[in-house]
Amino acid sequence: MLILGLDPSLSSTGWGVIRAEGARIAHVANGQIKTDPQAPMAERLAALTAGVAEVIATHRPTRAAAEEIFVNKNPQSTLKLAQARGSVLAACGAAGLTVNEHAARLVKKAVTGTGAAEKAQVAAMVKVLLPGVQIAGSDAADALAVAIADAHLGPKA
Repeated sequence: MLILGLDPSLSSTGWGVIRAEGARIAHVANGQIKTDPQAPMAERLAALTAGVAEVIATHRPTRAAAEEIFVNKNPQSTLKLAQARGSVLAACGAAGLTVNEHAARLVKKAVTGTGAAEKAQVAAMVKVLLPGVQIAGSDAADALAVAIADAHLGPKA
C-alpha cells in the first residue's frame, strides 16, 4: 500500500510517500510545494491544489493522511492554515483518496515515542525509520512522519 503523508501550509506544504507492507515501511518519494508569498491568496491555493494533484498523479497512492488542524495563537495564521489544508484535502478528494487525519501529538508519539517531540527529533527519527532517505526539508520530514504514523494507526487494508 502506498500512503501519501501531507503537512499542509500556505507557504510550503510538505508531502511524503511511503510503501507499507505489514509492519515494514519504505520511502518512495518526498518534497515540498512552495507558493509565492506575493501572489494573491486564490493563486496560492490553486498552486497547492495543483501541486498535490501532480504528486497524486505521479505516485498513485492508495490513501492519504494529514495532521488534524490545530489552533494557533494568531487567528489569522489559523485561517491561512485552514485554507491551505482545505486546498490539499480537496485535491485528495478530487482524486478519490481517503484521507485519514491524526493529531500532531499522536503523529509525534508514533514516530518518536513522545508526543512532545521537537521538529528536529521527528526528522531524525524519520531518517532512522527510512534509512538512506534524502529529505527535501522540514515540511517533507513532517509529511513523512504523518505517513509513517498512518501506516501504524490507520486502517489496515
